[in-house]
Amino acid sequence: MQNANSTNGDRRHLLLWLSTLLVAAALWIAAYSQLTPFADAAIGLAGLQHGSHLGEAVHFFFYDTPKVLLLLTAIVFAMGIVQTFFSPERTRALLSGKRVGVGNVLAASLGIVTPFCSCSAVPLFIGFLSAGVPLGVTFSFLVSAPMVNEVALALLFGMFGWKVAALYLGLGLAVAIVSGLVIGKLHMERYLEDWVQRILSSSATTSESEKLSWVQRLECGLDHVKEIVGKVWPYILVGIAIGAGIHGYVPQDFMASIMGRDAPWWSLPVAILIGVPMYTNAAGVIPIVEALIGKGAALGTVLAFMMSVIALSLPEMVILRKVLKPRLIAVFAGIVAVGIMIVGYVFNLIL
Repeated sequence: MQNANSTNGDRRHLLLWLSTLLVAAALWIAAYSQLTPFADAAIGLAGLQHGSHLGEAVHFFFYDTPKVLLLLTAIVFAMGIVQTFFSPERTRALLSGKRVGVGNVLAASLGIVTPFCSCSAVPLFIGFLSAGVPLGVTFSFLVSAPMVNEVALALLFGMFGWKVAALYLGLGLAVAIVSGLVIGKLHMERYLEDWVQRILSSSATTSESEKLSWVQRLECGLDHVKEIVGKVWPYILVGIAIGAGIHGYVPQDFMASIMGRDAPWWSLPVAILIGVPMYTNAAGVIPIVEALIGKGAALGTVLAFMMSVIALSLPEMVILRKVLKPRLIAVFAGIVAVGIMIVGYVFNLIL
């Protein structure tokens, strides 16, 4: 009788969740369809006009802020559910013992759906290595997770369409896979910090997570939204504010001369170098990317800038210094930077 009551309770919770999701989806669609009227109303209430510098900047801000937050909330909720099937223990088990090449492809692919940020770099890095994951395979994950994640793909799809998002996905994975392969071929395990190498000599334990019900998975999705959106929304506002300033005040000819298609060849490497000291994530930098492209900057150059911000940020290098010796950090940064430059030139050539 107790088991029957528990089953009925689970069904009621699931039905409640599904009905709530239907209502939320309807509200999401209604809100997304009213983005332009909302931005128009905002500049109207402020007494501003379309075409003025301040009016265009304010319109950009009030259009992009709800758009980015709506896209981010939906995709993070979905990926939070997906990630319940990819616990860190299961990810390590999938990657350990794989052949070179196969492991790199698998690691880069898992980077798309596995949570990763600078603060989790050290424990993930150590956990993968101690579980028997080869160094090069681990680096494929390290490159892919921040650069080709669900947030970046969702926002690129929403702002630039599926072709740009798909090309970014393919080239980003290629950079991650090739970077890991090259680092693996160089056999640079001796450039891990000594305390990490001592950990590698100990055996790793792998625990299987209990099987979750769909109600629990949906709750994980909601928790994922609270955690991720709760952390990144300030970056989103700052990024959109910067993008709004660029959109409203920076002359188009100025941006085109620095980052446009006819700009000198060295403009793309310079864009990558400019991005390295910055500290933000895809949600914060993509609105800036959109504004730069609107001012005539070349898509490949701007995307290379974005990739350097989220894959080669100076704060991330400082954190990774805890586990990597300087030579390995330099090799990692150099290989990824070359890959990003190639991606940027390919984008500029094709699009």
